[in-house]
Amino acid sequence: MTSVLEQSFSASRGTTCRSFTKSVLARCFSAAVGAAATVLLPSAAAIGAQLDLPNTTYTYTVINQDLSAALLEFGSNLNIKVNVSQEVRGRIQGRLPDLPPLAFLNRLASLYNLEWYFDGQVLHVTSAREAQSRLLVPGPVPFERLASTLAAFNVADERYEVRPAPDTQLVLVTGPPRFVALVEQTLNGLIAEEQARPKPAEARAEPPLLRDAVLTVFRGSQTTILRNGRLESTFGTNESSDGPAQRDGDPSSPNGRQDPR
Repeated sequence: MTSVLEQSFSASRGTTCRSFTKSVLARCFSAAVGAAATVLLPSAAAIGAQLDLPNTTYTYTVINQDLSAALLEFGSNLNIKVNVSQEVRGRIQGRLPDLPPLAFLNRLASLYNLEWYFDGQVLHVTSAREAQSRLLVPGPVPFERLASTLAAFNVADERYEVRPAPDTQLVLVTGPPRFVALVEQTLNGLIAEEQARPKPAEARAEPPLLRDAVLTVFRGSQTTILRNGRLESTFGTNESSDGPAQRDGDPSSPNGRQDPR
């Protein structure tokens, strides 16, 4: 993976200067004629974020220097923000070969069991002992959407793993803490977006049929039926007496009978 990139750093080298005393390093790297070239670290497929590196060989001569200090000096010389974990320990003794910046970084990682990840702003260097493996629950987010989003946001790194766990609905992510955290944050954002997405209107149940209000009115021999307040039908005759009611035994009644005394 590094051989192709090392070719991209193979520019003409100028004169390097070395001057140091005991326990003091001398470092400088040759400046190529012209502006520094923008180079992917280590490649577009390997890591999405871009890192501006000079198109020259990085020369770094060390005598018994702390590893963390060397990494911070690496970032300072190349104008890169570097975050070195407290778990990164060790000392560099002896002269390191003149290498392109990427190869220099990878050599330190190989010699001292380190992992590095560039998130677009900061180069994070951690001990391999800090690597994490985490199972994430994607919920309503398909794995293909997660993978494409990680690539689009330049989070994906082929050195570190993001894959669906077999026979589950889970996603396994493995890598340095910063990489794992970015994958988890991306997934949480996709889940929140999916939950906020308007859902299709559910089929509404038909309202229950209202029963008709039927009112029956009796008036004399006439019957009137009202349905929902409207006249529906009328049958019979409306016969009523205008005079007072006559009772049996009333002398004034034509059919009345007088009690004998």
